[in-house]
Amino acid sequence: MPSSDVGAEAHDVVIVGTGFASSFFLLGYLERASPDARIIVLERGRRNDHAWQIEHRANSDVVAADLFQRRGDPDKNWNFTIGFGGGSNCWWGNTPRMLPADFELQSRFGIGTDWPLSYDDLAPHYERVEREMEIAGPADSSPFPRRGPYPQPPHRLNEAERLLKRAYPGQFFATPTARARLPARSRGTCCANGVCNLCPVDAKFTIQNSLAHLYEDPRVTLLLGAEALAVETAAGRATGVVCRHQDRETTVLGDLVVLGANALFNPAILLRSGLHHPLLGRRLHEQVGLLAEVHLDGVDGFQGSSSVTGHGYMLYDDDTRRRTKAACLIETWNVGTFRPNYGRWLQALPLRLVFEDLPQDRNRVELSPDRPGRPVATFEERSEYAMRAVRDIGPDLERVLAPLPVERVVIEAAPEPTESHVQGTTVMGDHPDSSVIDRFCIHHGIRNLVVLGAGAFPTGSPANPTLTLCALSLWSIDHLLSSAA
Repeated sequence: MPSSDVGAEAHDVVIVGTGFASSFFLLGYLERASPDARIIVLERGRRNDHAWQIEHRANSDVVAADLFQRRGDPDKNWNFTIGFGGGSNCWWGNTPRMLPADFELQSRFGIGTDWPLSYDDLAPHYERVEREMEIAGPADSSPFPRRGPYPQPPHRLNEAERLLKRAYPGQFFATPTARARLPARSRGTCCANGVCNLCPVDAKFTIQNSLAHLYEDPRVTLLLGAEALAVETAAGRATGVVCRHQDRETTVLGDLVVLGANALFNPAILLRSGLHHPLLGRRLHEQVGLLAEVHLDGVDGFQGSSSVTGHGYMLYDDDTRRRTKAACLIETWNVGTFRPNYGRWLQALPLRLVFEDLPQDRNRVELSPDRPGRPVATFEERSEYAMRAVRDIGPDLERVLAPLPVERVVIEAAPEPTESHVQGTTVMGDHPDSSVIDRFCIHHGIRNLVVLGAGAFPTGSPANPTLTLCALSLWSIDHLLSSAA
């Protein structure tokens, strides 16, 4: 459809992006929208299907690093994918829920801030996302309250993980994941080769293989190659989105505007729109990841049925710990480098230690005065709360791993450059002076403007954010449609 035609039409909803946040919002909207509803979705990238990705060994033909500028810590990276399906192309598919305490850091532990909603608010939406993604998860119990079993059975644990499960039955679990344990509606079974960012067998949930039908709905127009630049407003309301398409700028008109770009580009769009706020673009953050390898005596690893097979909460659900240092989710891996010891190649357990971080105002997204089309992501520092836990991880791990026959533990000297989770920058809250959007992801000043994604997160739980940000999208659209009824 030519951009001139798009600009001449009025739409009920204009959605920016086709990633997790936008797609789950669209899912909820279409279920209750009228037969004559008109929705347009603007996607900056192209639609490169799974076959294209495998052939080119890339998630996208767009180099994400070329679209923004980095400042501050030279070792800090931000990883994401531009193209149809967004981050669902490159993610690994780990889908734990946040714990109830993650929503109440200030009231429970006196640190950080509370979220403006609770775990119970999101619980039914968590369940809906898990059904849509056909999550494979623990069958016995879980560290967070939930009703009923996961849609798929858990992945098989390896021998070392089974020892941890016996030692910590209430704190160690099979990883909830969108990597299929059994054949799913549109996906095969996980191959357990640990190349999940570009799954060769298409076994993980993606927008491409599981929610593409949303964009084939006759009520939906998908405009590829359309870069959202700004939100147009008049008399305190959003009237549309200015976008660049086919080398031309045009305004796509809509009664409701939904921003579903990531936490680097949503604030940039709002800043270019003149919708300034003291916290807009501030508190850019993600979890702190640290790699370790446990060498074992007589116990093998690597017999599991997926890449990341175990989640340990031994350093996570400790209320005393969280008053002084960050919680840590222990990921036990079923892939990694074999030991260089003859006859003992498999006697190892790779770990990824994922620490929560408290957002810092100094870490931010801004517009470049000379190149406003490329936002500047400045990362100055991680919180002392997080780094205290990183420094203490040696003795903490020694205690946690005591049930295993450990020969030694090798811990990387420095955190990983990225966890591939861009969070903060459009923080949610109940008060307009201390947040950009409200508890339903609606902009405080422009009440027909919705800002989705992990940019809304007031704090950075150790849990992978994808399940939560998808649940937030369903929570948001449920509120919007219920209040409009």
